[in-house]
Amino acid sequence: MDVAESAAAAGTRSTSSDDDRFQAPPFTARGPVSEQLLAALRRPTADADETLAGFSATVADALARTADVARDDDLQLSLLILHGLHYGGVVDADEEWEWHPETVAARVAIERAFERQLRDQVPGVAAPPAEAEAVASALFELTKPTPGPSVARFIAKQATDEQAREYVVLRSVYTLKEADAQTWSIPRLSGRAKAALVEIQADEYGGGRPERMHSALFARTMRELGLDDAYGAYLDAVPALTIASFNLMGMFGLNRRLRGASAGHYASYEMTSSLPNRMLGDGFRRLGYGTEVTDYFDEHVEADAVHEQIAGRDLAGGLAEQEPALVSDIMFGATAAMLVDGWAAERTLEEWTAGRSALRRERGIDLGTRRDEVA
Repeated sequence: MDVAESAAAAGTRSTSSDDDRFQAPPFTARGPVSEQLLAALRRPTADADETLAGFSATVADALARTADVARDDDLQLSLLILHGLHYGGVVDADEEWEWHPETVAARVAIERAFERQLRDQVPGVAAPPAEAEAVASALFELTKPTPGPSVARFIAKQATDEQAREYVVLRSVYTLKEADAQTWSIPRLSGRAKAALVEIQADEYGGGRPERMHSALFARTMRELGLDDAYGAYLDAVPALTIASFNLMGMFGLNRRLRGASAGHYASYEMTSSLPNRMLGDGFRRLGYGTEVTDYFDEHVEADAVHEQIAGRDLAGGLAEQEPALVSDIMFGATAAMLVDGWAAERTLEEWTAGRSALRRERGIDLGTRRDEVA
């Protein structure tokens, strides 16, 4: 089949019709960009001239109007949807949309604006020498535990059952696709850094056992809590900052020029995972839940204590030695991860300590029913 025949075959589903061809997602639009995008994705790419007419102008207008890309519900949801065309499993859509010029251009435009904001707002960190041990030491110093309020400590000590469920809902945006964003970086690396990332990812994906994939463990936690583990089932309830945290990983992973930021981001995640997951597991045990719920958190206590060493010395440190020019981006990625997650955590704690839900819409969100047999 030649190129012309292949293109014709791709369009066979689309003899222009006003009927939606694909299922609506379990979440709704938050503004003009996501509204037009979701409507277009219900139809084949052959209808793009109609469905995405004026879309680039809509995106440009939204970017011009927003004062804060990271907290903009419409733009962050749109970026999640656009990234989802690469991941799969976010929206039901014609697979040709993944590389359609309009969707790619929109993704790049939103990413560039998001990155510019972060470059402006992420605190400057002195770049260490381009040596593995120096980079690892700088990252461990940057991510070292600090006293004071945190979501994990709140869950461990005082969260109600409902707040613990809200936490799981918030975390589901990333964790049901855990490690996928970082996997984009594998072919963008070489040598020591690549081998390190593959080693970490092998554990993240269960060491060849699908039921032990970390995303699968988290899905089981959700089911045991009586929650829906379908991706996006609670997306309407999740605020923009939580979505931005996941989008940040996807943006770093999908752009080769940001491979240093991706390595630094992942290192910071692994370095700030073991202790918080111990607290989270303890919090769910305090609330009366057993291993079916806590297995995900307990798995990360041991695994990430190992991963942090590999990520710091071999992934980030190895990349720095291979490509010294990327040291600043490695530190930027780590600091950006902590900043955006810090914003999201601060918002969650503010709502909880004020006696309010941390979810975007408290009403109409079914947080499941506690299973007494798990207690």
